Amino acid sequence: MDNAREVGETAIMTENEPMAARAGNAETDRAAELRALIARANELYYNRDAPEISDAAYDALQRELRQLEETFPELVTPDSPTQTVGSEVATTFRPLRHRLPMLSLDNAFSEDELRAWEEKNRRVLAIGPEPPIEYVCELKIDGLSINLAYEKGRFQQGATRGDGYVGEDITLNLETIGSIPRELKTDQDAIPARIEVRGEVFMSHREFARINAEAEEQGGRTFANPRNAAAGSLRQKDPAQTANRKLDVFLYAVGDCDGCSFTSQYHLLETYSKWGLRTNPNIRICPGLEDAIAFCTEWQTRKATLPYDTDGVVVKVNSFDLQRELGTNSRSPRWAIAYKYPAQQVRTKVESIEVQVGRTGAITPVAYLTPVAVAGVIVARATLHNEDEIRRKDVRIGDTVVIQRAGEVIPEVVEVVTSERDGTERVFEMPKECPSCATLLIRAEGEAVLRCLNPECPKKMKEGLQHFTSRGAMDIEGVGEKQSEQLTESGLVKDPADLYTLTREQLLQFERMGDKLAAKILVNIERSKARPMANVIFALGIRHIGEHTAEVLAAHFGSIEALCAAEADRLGGVHEIGHTTAESIAAWFREPRNIKMLKKLEEAGVRPTAHSALPKSDQFAGKTFVFTGTLVQLKREDAETMVKQRGGRASGTVSKQTSYVVAGESAGSKLTKAQELGVPILTEEEFIDLIAASP
Repeated sequence: MDNAREVGETAIMTENEPMAARAGNAETDRAAELRALIARANELYYNRDAPEISDAAYDALQRELRQLEETFPELVTPDSPTQTVGSEVATTFRPLRHRLPMLSLDNAFSEDELRAWEEKNRRVLAIGPEPPIEYVCELKIDGLSINLAYEKGRFQQGATRGDGYVGEDITLNLETIGSIPRELKTDQDAIPARIEVRGEVFMSHREFARINAEAEEQGGRTFANPRNAAAGSLRQKDPAQTANRKLDVFLYAVGDCDGCSFTSQYHLLETYSKWGLRTNPNIRICPGLEDAIAFCTEWQTRKATLPYDTDGVVVKVNSFDLQRELGTNSRSPRWAIAYKYPAQQVRTKVESIEVQVGRTGAITPVAYLTPVAVAGVIVARATLHNEDEIRRKDVRIGDTVVIQRAGEVIPEVVEVVTSERDGTERVFEMPKECPSCATLLIRAEGEAVLRCLNPECPKKMKEGLQHFTSRGAMDIEGVGEKQSEQLTESGLVKDPADLYTLTREQLLQFERMGDKLAAKILVNIERSKARPMANVIFALGIRHIGEHTAEVLAAHFGSIEALCAAEADRLGGVHEIGHTTAESIAAWFREPRNIKMLKKLEEAGVRPTAHSALPKSDQFAGKTFVFTGTLVQLKREDAETMVKQRGGRASGTVSKQTSYVVAGESAGSKLTKAQELGVPILTEEEFIDLIAASP
C-alpha cells in the first residue's frame, strides 16, 4: 500500500466539474464511511505497522471516494484522504514539522496509465508529442519514508513522513543505522549550509528472516513482511533495540535546502553518492517514455533477484527546470509517478473451507490451501470474505485456484481454474448456526455478511477481549490471542471489564503463565485505566467505530457519559458521523449488557483522560481555516490550536469548502487559489481580532 506512502494514489485530481446533481443522504453517508475506512487503513499502515486490508482494497476505497467527490463536489472536505497525504502523526515520538511537505506519489497500474500521465504533463508544459521528455527510473523501495537534516555537512535530525507536514522525531534511532553517514564526505565549501535528504529505510530479506526466527523462539510477536519489520524497528523507544536490527537506507530526494544547485534528478543522485549518501544502484536515465516503460517491464521479473522488497518503479522527469514548471497538486508532484506491479499470482488447491467468528459476530469463510510460496511467504489460507463472494467466484472445496498476496501482504483468491475440475469438487454451504454457540445466524437486509447476534458467544467474547486489549485500544500488553482464549474459556472474563478484577493467583493457573508474565499483565491492566478517551471508545468494539471515528467522537463529546446520553439524531449531526454509524452507536449504548459493562469499568477505576482537542467553544463550529505564509505574532501551530479549541478545523488545503484563508507574509499559491475560488481572506491581525471576539 505504500504510495501515499512514497507519494499517492491513482490519477492526479482534476478541478471540480460543474455540479450536475446534489448528493443525497446515501452518498453523504457513504462518503463519510469511506473517509473513516481510509483513515483507519492509513493509521494501521503508517503508525501501527499492522495493515488489515490489501493494497487492492485500499485503492478501491480511494477510487470510490474520488469518484463520489468528482460527481458531487460538495462532498469534498479539507481533510478528505483525496486531499491529504498519509495518516496523522503517532504520539510515541516528539512531533517534528517538515519545512517542506513530504508529498505522496500518484500511481499508474498499466502502460496506458503511464502514457496518459505523460500526455497530461505535455498539456501542462504546452508542448506537443515532441521533443521526448527525459526520465530517471528508480526502483520503488518498500520501506518507511524518512527526512534527514544535515547542517554544514553534519547529520542533525531525522523524522518520519507522518502526515506529510508533521512527522515523528526519530533522530536517535536513525543514528543507529550504519548506512546513514554522520558527516558528508566532500569539501565543506561544496556542501549546502542546510539540506534535507529524503529516502526510505528498509530491511533485507535475510535480516527479516533472522528477527522473525528469534521472535518465534522467544514466543514474541513476528512481523508480516519486511516493511512492517523496518517500521516497527525504527519506532523502538530504546535505540539499542533499533541497533540490534540491521536496517538499511536508500536516499533519492531533496527537501528544504539552503544553497542547493542540482540541475536534474540524476545530478542529485550522483552528488549524493559523492557525499557518501547511499543511493540505489539500479537507476537508469531514459531518453523517452517508451524506454521508461521498458525499464518497468524489465524489473518486474528482475525484482525477484533483489535481497530486499520493491513493489514498482518510480518514474521521474529528470530536468529540475521541467519539474518546477510542472509543479504539484494538493498531495503529489505532477513530475513523478509510481508504476505499481501487479501482485504475484500462483496456483494451489482449496483443501477445505471453514468459517471464523469475528468480534461483531460476522461470519467469514476462509479457504485452507495446500501451502504454497507467494512473494517469498508461505501461504496456507486466504479469506473468501462472504457468501456472495464465494458464489460470485464459484469457489469449491477441492478446486485449483489462483491466489495472490495483494500488495504482497494479504492473501486472496483471485479466480478458480475451472479447467482443472475433475468432478470431485464440493460446493460449500454457509452454516445456519454459529459454529461457536449454535445460535441461528442472521443476514440483515442490504448486508452481505451473516452474523451471530448472541452477546455471550464464546468466540465473539474472545475476539472482543483481544480487540479491547490491542495497542490502538487499551494497550494491555501480554493479553494476546492465546491469553484471551484462556480467560474467556475459563469463565474468568465474561466481558472486558472482568479484566480489572483478575488476580495473580487466577492468572497463574494457566499454561505457560509464569510469575513474570502474570505481574506484567496486572501492571499493564492497571496502567490502562488512564487511557485517552478515544482509545477507550475504540476499545468498546462498537460496530462501524474505527480509531479515527473514535477520535472524532472523543473530541466532540468530551466524556463517555455525554456520548452514552446522545441520541442517534444528535450523533448524526457530528461531522464525519453518518446515519448508519449514528444508529450503531446509539443502539450499543442502549443495550443493557453494555450499560452494565460500562458501570463495571467505572467501578474498577477506569477513568479515560480528557481529549486534548476538546473545543472550548463552538465559535468556529463547521468552519475550516487554512494558514499560509509567515505569521509574525503567532506560531502556525498555536493559531491552528486556537481554531480547534473553538470547534473549527485547520487544514493545509484550500478548496471551495474552506471558510477562511489567513494570509501571513510571503503568502504563495494557497492565497492565489483562495482568490480564484472567492474564499474570504484574513490578515493575521484580522484573525487575532476574530479570536478576541470569542467568549
